[in-house]
Amino acid sequence: MTHLPSPGPTVGSDPLPGLVWAFRIHDDGGAEELAVDRPIEPRHDGWLWLHFNLADARGCAFLKAFPDLPEEAIEALVGPDTHQQLQADSACVYGVIADLGRDFEGITEEIRLLHFAMTERCLVSARRRALNAVEATRQALRGGRRLESVASLLDLIVDHIADAIDRLADDLAVQMDRIEERILDRETAGDRQRLGAFRRTTVRLHRQLSGLRALFHRLEAQDPEALSPPLRLEAGRLSQRLDGLDHEIDALRDRARLLQDEISSQLVEETNRNLRALSIVTILFLPPTLMAGFFGMNLKGMAFSDHDLGFWSGVVASVVSSVATYLVLRWRGLTRG
Repeated sequence: MTHLPSPGPTVGSDPLPGLVWAFRIHDDGGAEELAVDRPIEPRHDGWLWLHFNLADARGCAFLKAFPDLPEEAIEALVGPDTHQQLQADSACVYGVIADLGRDFEGITEEIRLLHFAMTERCLVSARRRALNAVEATRQALRGGRRLESVASLLDLIVDHIADAIDRLADDLAVQMDRIEERILDRETAGDRQRLGAFRRTTVRLHRQLSGLRALFHRLEAQDPEALSPPLRLEAGRLSQRLDGLDHEIDALRDRARLLQDEISSQLVEETNRNLRALSIVTILFLPPTLMAGFFGMNLKGMAFSDHDLGFWSGVVASVVSSVATYLVLRWRGLTRG
């Protein structure tokens, strides 16, 4: 059976099942991309990054039998996408962290999860759907990015997660600026729904960022000497960056809520103006309606019933009553908007 014993990966005559891409990081930090349709040659220099597709059943079966990994790390690699976690012991760091999705058009706002386990000589990562940060890291290695250790690769992935969320936050801020200008101009058609979508996005990002921050704060609190040097993540730097990013997302969430409240206030104000106008019109027509009711009784002794100008007398009386009512409302200041 295909296996990857330490210190270097060894495979038989078959490529690794479910492998999306692979890199060999040499001792000088340079990255060499390996062909996924060929067996990985056994080497004792450098270390590997192996990225798998969990949607491939063969890949999941291979990872379940991956050597030199504790059972908890294997469970984190192939387990269901439920929540973020980050665990560390002296020989292995493993867990699940959130990342933005990626499709053919670029970064999406969908939150997806990256599963990983790393030892001194290998970082094994896996996902069920395409992720943005790992693809950005792959392109960085193709572009000549050098890495000092296996931990620096995971640091780079988390940095790309933060970069993508930062760009998304900037885009949301620009769109909110435009919506705010339209609110000031009272041209808010459709903006309330867009702000609702922005709030939903910021809530999701805040939820994932707060979880990721907690993981790195917990790792930062651990004794760094408990980990071997190749496994020591820059937990302090990453947690500080995630803290600042989470505060920015939180501020965008509050801003979206305030803009929604402003639009709601404008809608309420406009509704009140319309109701006020409707009330004034109704009041103006009350006296003519009352007079029409009297003239429509068709009883003996009705005024103007035998007069040639009786109808027009009733019309004039109705108009005069409406005008008088309007003047009274205006005198009391009830017609002002």
